[in-house]
Amino acid sequence: MTDTLLWRAAAATLLFAALEAAGGYWTGSLALLSDAGHMVTDAMALALGALAARIARRPPSSRHSYGLGRAEIFAAAINACTMLAIAAAIAYEAVQRLKEPADIHGAAAAAIALAGLALNLAIVKWLMPHRHDMNARAAALHVLGDLLGSIAAIVSGAVIALTGWTPIDSLASLLIGVLIAVSSLRLLHEAFHALMEGVPLRLSVEELGREMAAAEGVDSVHDLHVWTLSGSRIALSAHVVVRDLSHWDRTLPALQALLRERFGIEHVTLQPEPATAPLVRVAVPGLARSKR
Repeated sequence: MTDTLLWRAAAATLLFAALEAAGGYWTGSLALLSDAGHMVTDAMALALGALAARIARRPPSSRHSYGLGRAEIFAAAINACTMLAIAAAIAYEAVQRLKEPADIHGAAAAAIALAGLALNLAIVKWLMPHRHDMNARAAALHVLGDLLGSIAAIVSGAVIALTGWTPIDSLASLLIGVLIAVSSLRLLHEAFHALMEGVPLRLSVEELGREMAAAEGVDSVHDLHVWTLSGSRIALSAHVVVRDLSHWDRTLPALQALLRERFGIEHVTLQPEPATAPLVRVAVPGLARSKR
């Protein structure tokens, strides 16, 4: 993912946040003010993602043999934590506003929020091609929160303009806070899972072992490990028991192609072993057993 794209999104978000904050102060809309504050943190999150993407592009070195790709995972975790704090702040302010309602210019608030919605939709469109990257998803989560905030502000502004019922503004903000918190917890779980070198959530070690063991010339697979190197890069290592070591020059490319094309795993390290033992040692129960 290019850091230039994220820098542009951050600049556009920050600019509109200033305009939206002024509009929220003028109209008295909490939904608009909370969305403006949210957009400021989103601009910071997008900038952090851009910085992480630039760091992640640095080549491997003698001190970092895998490179610095995990900077994107750290950025995703930080952004998720930030979003949780924002969700809590929005919920708190919404409850306070329910206790002490304020006058709100509904029509003006809805008009400003509509412009914010257009900007958020444009940024989401920019990020969509990179949705498989964890760093991009973290940035998109912030933008999604903005998008929801804009929708809530539009709806609440319209309701207030038509009916004068101001509590809808706080209720809409409270709903936004809950939705942001749920999405943030999911992303935070995925980021920490990756940092703990867990198996990527979309993959199954058992399925990987079975598919590899089913390849031509392969007797069985053991000591199979798979983990996330960076936001979108996955690594795999395994011991492959083969019937004839002299055919390894054909078996290895076939296994690499299988893992790359079917599972999207590019970084593969496989160690061949002769089929001398009748049983297979496995890292996970039921992984791949001998065909003998």
